Amino acid sequence: MSSASLPRSPGIDTLRGASILLVVIHHLGLRLPLHKTDAANWLPVPFLKGLIHNGYEAVFIFFVISGFLITRHTLERDGTLREIDWRAFYMRRVARIAPCLLAIVVILLACHVLHLPNYTIERPGQSPLGATLSALTFTLNVYEGRTGWLPGGWDVLWSLSIEEVFYLAFPLVCLSLGRTRWLVPVLVLLVLSVPFTRAAIVDNEIWQEKAYLPGMGAIAAGVLAALAVGAGPSRSFAGRGGRALLAMTGLLGLALVMFSGGWLWRAVHEGYMLVLIGASVCLVLASPEGGRAWPGFGWLRAMGRASYEIYLTHMFVVFSLVGCARATGTDTVDGWIWYVPAVLGSWALGWLAARGFSEPANRWLRSRFHPRKTGDAVVEPA
Repeated sequence: MSSASLPRSPGIDTLRGASILLVVIHHLGLRLPLHKTDAANWLPVPFLKGLIHNGYEAVFIFFVISGFLITRHTLERDGTLREIDWRAFYMRRVARIAPCLLAIVVILLACHVLHLPNYTIERPGQSPLGATLSALTFTLNVYEGRTGWLPGGWDVLWSLSIEEVFYLAFPLVCLSLGRTRWLVPVLVLLVLSVPFTRAAIVDNEIWQEKAYLPGMGAIAAGVLAALAVGAGPSRSFAGRGGRALLAMTGLLGLALVMFSGGWLWRAVHEGYMLVLIGASVCLVLASPEGGRAWPGFGWLRAMGRASYEIYLTHMFVVFSLVGCARATGTDTVDGWIWYVPAVLGSWALGWLAARGFSEPANRWLRSRFHPRKTGDAVVEPA
């Protein structure tokens, strides 16, 4: 197994930063609707609604990125998917994901024991033990589909359940389908199935959002994008003009999904997810490793580099600020004033979690797993 040498992609870090930004805004917007504040006097209501109602779609952008990065780094390390070093793959995933996930679960359990508002599990059929076991066995989405919504801090873990199942299955798929001609056709079918798998679930809103197959379809699109690029720097995939066209196509697709005001949904219904996934693939392919950073977006790149930690911790900031807004009577027309503090606070907390705990734990565990291979590049989960 070779050490991965792919440089970071400023474009992908920026895309990841924009996605986590939308997630934070979404979770604050559910509680302090931006279009019902004075912000509606300055900006169009459809624009404000688009900002706060696309957190779910942002998670699917993360799924595409995850499939792309995992596949790219596997090709770089092992040459081909069929030669994947599955033991090292699982060890790297455990080192990256487990420390922060376990810490968050412990903190959420402590909040429940202390009966803190917004963290206490009270719904009939739910329990702290059930939520913990589901979070640690990659089935929290199934648990919510059966029992209802969990408190917000727990609820965000649903997407990790999908990603973790992908991480478990990826080496197995590489060692089986990856040795045949069927890998690409199966991945294509999985991508194209997304509208149908979502439409087939009609009696359970939670499961329609959080079922495994739609998320896997988005991840499969990222895998296909990485296979199209192949091993080596992705800047060879397209010239400068081609990347510019991909970027413009991707941005147009995302704008349609976010700000079409329902027109796209009425036109293609669940097919809008394919527009979202296709736009995400375009933006990923337009972002070569080691490419030039877009000026003025350094803050988004920084958020993107800590996106995993921000995702796991941002609800602590959101709930705290919503409590302050309600206590001070600024939760209605003045609610817009809490958006910038929410973004900055989530960024700061995620950065502290990454630098002070997650990254050191990742390095320490990798040094235990592979003492001579600690230089392997880190691939962050969404």
